[in-house]
Amino acid sequence: MIRRLLDGPLKGFPDLPPVWLAGFMALAFVIDRGMPLVAMFGPAYAALGGLLMLCALALVGWSAVWFWRKKTTIEPHHTPSALIVEGPYRISRNPIYLGLLLFLVGYVLRLGSLAPVILPFAFFKVLQTRFIGPEEAALRRLFGVEAQEYLARTRRWL
Repeated sequence: MIRRLLDGPLKGFPDLPPVWLAGFMALAFVIDRGMPLVAMFGPAYAALGGLLMLCALALVGWSAVWFWRKKTTIEPHHTPSALIVEGPYRISRNPIYLGLLLFLVGYVLRLGSLAPVILPFAFFKVLQTRFIGPEEAALRRLFGVEAQEYLARTRRWL
């Protein structure tokens, strides 16, 4: 379904995770304002959401540094020149995607209503299908046994 959207009405859409995140955040805002259902989260959840967003930014930044250190592309759908297994990549195969997902969860908590709570699950699915699956297949092709061993010993998320 996502592929049909990108090949059809969204042709030329920049297919990048931060762009998808921005879209999901905008959708969460619209849903929250348009049909908040239940204003169930209080100030403590808003503070927790803010803290989660800050931690997510730190994780994304820490992860991005490793692309710079290894002199490889950070852009999805481009061919990497190195397999990164250090830093946050020792704990998670996808710390940037994890950070983006946590950022969205924090944002939804800060909004404070029940209506947009489903969106992080949908964003998770987009990350899995649009980015993680193809990237892991590419790593297997490019780095062979080394990639297979890394993928086997390191969890996809946490």
